[in-house]
Amino acid sequence: MRKGIIVKSAALATTLLVTAGCGGKGDKQAQNAVPEETKKTLVRTARAAVRPVEQNAEFTGTIQPFTQNNISPATGMRIDKIYVEVGDRVRKGQLLVEMDKSQYLQSAVQLENLKADLARYETLYREGGISKQQLDQTRTQVSVAQHVYDNLKENTELISPVNGIVTERVYDPGDIYSASQGRILTVMQIDKVKVQVNVSESYFPKVKEGMPVDIRLDLYPDRVFKGKVSLIYPAIDPATRTFTTEITIPNGDLTLRPGMFSRVSLNFGTADHVVVPDIAIQKQIGSNERYVFVVKDGRAERRTVTTGRVVGTDYEILSGINDGEEVVVAGAAKLLDQTEVEITDK
Repeated sequence: MRKGIIVKSAALATTLLVTAGCGGKGDKQAQNAVPEETKKTLVRTARAAVRPVEQNAEFTGTIQPFTQNNISPATGMRIDKIYVEVGDRVRKGQLLVEMDKSQYLQSAVQLENLKADLARYETLYREGGISKQQLDQTRTQVSVAQHVYDNLKENTELISPVNGIVTERVYDPGDIYSASQGRILTVMQIDKVKVQVNVSESYFPKVKEGMPVDIRLDLYPDRVFKGKVSLIYPAIDPATRTFTTEITIPNGDLTLRPGMFSRVSLNFGTADHVVVPDIAIQKQIGSNERYVFVVKDGRAERRTVTTGRVVGTDYEILSGINDGEEVVVAGAAKLLDQTEVEITDK
């Protein structure tokens, strides 16, 4: 009888131990359980919005003189005098260089003799002393001699074709000019200058002659120079898909000098586009892909976007996001596509 009681007591104790053990494990799981809603990733969002965005396009170019003239005769001859030095400002029509005058002076004497003959022959013709043919031959000789004289004068007395500055001198007086050298002096007109930029073909219908242009130089970071489109090349380069546009810039104070690097900004007005904070834009490592997370139905949806211009602290979005959608601006590092999220203001 006592033995049976002991066995029942042992069985009861075992049952209690098992029950107690099961109860303890359940309590622990209950303690570690996290409410379903707290598993969501906390994010902060901003709303995408459509607003006018200035359509500026920036290009780079090099300042060039408005005109550049190489001063030289048509043929090789000895240089007699050079009247200017590098850096001198010159006027249109100013004598810059005199070449050897031997041929020029001979031509002048010959021309004067022929003119005298022509005057005498005209008198004889009126009196009937010579034929019309003889008179016409003399007139032709005078015309040819005049052309030779004018040509020698032009190539003996070298004048400046523009108001400008002497930027190069290659020879000294007494040197024999060779046509292979190409020039004795270089004169540049820089009271106005120009810059040529290669513009993407997508802008071809939008670029117009007379369009105002802003020009900035790293040398003068606080200044904006104003220019205008003066020439649009009619053909598009098939290799680069660009066309050349020439901009003319007033330069009365001669601040701008040929060879300076410039940044040219063309303004095509405004267009209504979606903008989002720049911190919402993520970049795919190893590629140029950019994307954002859009919160939709409690989940983060990964969207590839095409970005445009930077507008202050915002980015212009050309495709990928619609007006009014909520984009993640904080917490994106923890997100994958379709991750459940909870929006917070913190």
